[in-house]
Formats: sequence, C-alpha cells, structure tokens
Amino acid sequence: MVFREGRREDVPAVVALIANDFLGKTREHSDMEAYLAAYDAMCAEGANLLIVGEEDGAVVATYQITFISGLSLSAARRAQVEAVRVADSLRGRGMGRAMFEDAERRAREAGCSLMQLTMNAQRTESRKFYETLGFEASHVGFKKRLD
Repeated sequence: MVFREGRREDVPAVVALIANDFLGKTREHSDMEAYLAAYDAMCAEGANLLIVGEEDGAVVATYQITFISGLSLSAARRAQVEAVRVADSLRGRGMGRAMFEDAERRAREAGCSLMQLTMNAQRTESRKFYETLGFEASHVGFKKRLD
C-alpha cells in the first residue's frame, strides 16, 4: 500500500470507507457537495491533511491528520489523527499498523512531539489496536453537538 495526500477526486471513495461501518452508516450521507466543500476547507487550512492508502490504484484506507500548535506541554506541537478507516477486505493484514507508521512519520516531520486521537467508545476492537501501537487512554474526551 502506498500512502499519499488525498485529492479532491478521492473524496467519494474516502466517504464510502467512512460510511462502511456500524456507526458511519448512520452518520454519513450521499450528498458529495458537503464533503467536497469540507475537503476544500481542509486544503485551505494547510495543516489539515487527508491521507489515503492506495493499493492497485484503489483507495482502500484513509485517515485525517491535523497539526496543532499550542502552549501546553511546554509549547508542544501535536498531531490529531481522525477518521481512520481500512477497507473490510484488508483488515487483519497489517494495513492499520502501516497507516499509523505513516502518520507518525508525518507527525515527526511536522515537528510534533505528541500524537493524539479520539475514538467512539463503542469501538472496543479499535481501542485494543491503538493500545498495541503505544497509545494510552490517558484522558477522558467530551463532545457536544452544535447543530
């Protein structure tokens, strides 16, 4: 698998990956205009990247990585990883691990000293996976919907 920055034409394949699980199928929709506008906004921000994993010319994995500068932790720069997905047919073959190796490389190159992510508490298998990668469930996350 080759990891590269996603392009606008990758957005439908990425949305299909995001929608292809028990949570995503209830949250995502088929109106690509909203997703394309979000992609354009991400590109304009500069430090907010869509990454895709490509195999045999097809998008089969994805994650979003955002680089955040801040004052806490001695002015640590951090990488926020979100929307992590691997195609069903490729799970269990080391693709997720390879994806996080790519994310960590990008984070280090961007000067980050910390990688962080949140996940839905219902994703119990994901939690086990993230722990094998060295992530610690050190904080409690909160979300508030604004719509």
